Amino acid sequence: MRDSCCCAADAQGGAGARTRCPACKGTGKKVPVITLKSLLVPEALSRLDPQADHHMCTNRECDVVYFNHHGSLYKISELKVPVFQKSDDGDCPVCYCFGWTRNRIRREIEETGKSSAISVISEHVKAGRCGCEANNPQGSCCLGNVRKVVSKYLKDKPENLTPGCG
Repeated sequence: MRDSCCCAADAQGGAGARTRCPACKGTGKKVPVITLKSLLVPEALSRLDPQADHHMCTNRECDVVYFNHHGSLYKISELKVPVFQKSDDGDCPVCYCFGWTRNRIRREIEETGKSSAISVISEHVKAGRCGCEANNPQGSCCLGNVRKVVSKYLKDKPENLTPGCG
């Protein structure tokens, strides 16, 4: 059984939940309001309309992270955490719940030739410990992002990727 936070949350951003970022015109994905409540700095949180549908802009070149159809924007500087999709920093979290960063994944692969990130995170998810909707700026499961980072560092060692959600 999958935790309601990881995997299932990914399904909520279907085609009808997408809209365009007013700054870059990129497609945004709907995120739960709890994500914004958890991650916005106090000044930005005081402007939040909790009844509005909010979307995340993942365009790396755009400094807007969240927006809604009423014209509200929340920029990178208005979040308490760095945003994986908008950061090249190796210490920026890939997994916000369990502390996996690009650097941590890369170091483990350099030292062991494989990564335990996917299996470790999946075990925490199965145990009901993940809180992606509150911790991850995308408001949903991180495992897709973790898989991409692991794949990048493993390059041609796909047999080391552990199956799971995402």
